[in-house]
Amino acid sequence: MHLLETHIAAQQKYPIRIQEYAVGIFKTVATKSAIKKAIKKKRILVNDTPTSTARIIIGGEKITLLAPENKISKKQLSLKLAVIFEDDYLALIEKPAGILVSGNTFKTIDNALQQNLHKSTQPDAVRPRPVHRLDYPTTGLLLIGKTSSSILALNKLFENKEIKKTYHAITIGKMNSKGYIKTDVDEKPATSNYNTIHTVKSKRFKYLNLVELLPETGRRHQLRNHLLSIGNPILGDQEYGIDLLILKGKGLYLHASQLEFTHPFSGKKLSIKSTIPIKFKKIIP
Repeated sequence: MHLLETHIAAQQKYPIRIQEYAVGIFKTVATKSAIKKAIKKKRILVNDTPTSTARIIIGGEKITLLAPENKISKKQLSLKLAVIFEDDYLALIEKPAGILVSGNTFKTIDNALQQNLHKSTQPDAVRPRPVHRLDYPTTGLLLIGKTSSSILALNKLFENKEIKKTYHAITIGKMNSKGYIKTDVDEKPATSNYNTIHTVKSKRFKYLNLVELLPETGRRHQLRNHLLSIGNPILGDQEYGIDLLILKGKGLYLHASQLEFTHPFSGKKLSIKSTIPIKFKKIIP
């Protein structure tokens, strides 16, 4: 096995186990479970020695990832991304429609980040990694961590619901001016709020609405599921739509338009906005 990546651990205020510290510092083993598997296969070394999941990191250690046997390195993905905000710790980029955030395919946002962002100068700099997900057809703001400590801090903000997410969508059918939706998604409680901004009449759909969506929880496909549950599916939704009212060939009209949170290192309150796509304005000016 040959060396893939090397990382020098940042000084830690409190000792931390390697399987927790190493989340996000390597390109190919991003999750805690993947790190545990790599440690068991002796692919992760600390100070050039195979380690265990019980190893404590305090700072200054050299952490090395070895390639698995017969690993074929991937070529770089050339994909231009719009960068809305970037500093030494994190970034926000615009995710285009029709591309996965991450996964086992070559064309993902994850694989395009290094070509679009500046390398952090912090001692715990890592390959930039997305810290949350947007669906394949969804557009809009995606938050990226650039250091191991920022990835951990941003994940904690999401866990503690300290990141406010705002979406915009075009929905089908008559809607109230505002509403609160509370139903289980994947057998877990989920809540969303909506505000109807503007409604226009439609020959095919009767009514189309531009709505602002404010999810309180972050379940998979939550907004799409919730809007279908009240009879107002998102325009262009192939999976959570109503028969005969599914618009094909135009994509999903769902956009992650704003993220608000306190920067975990500068302490500055950030409110980053993304422009609503032109295709929305063609339907509802």
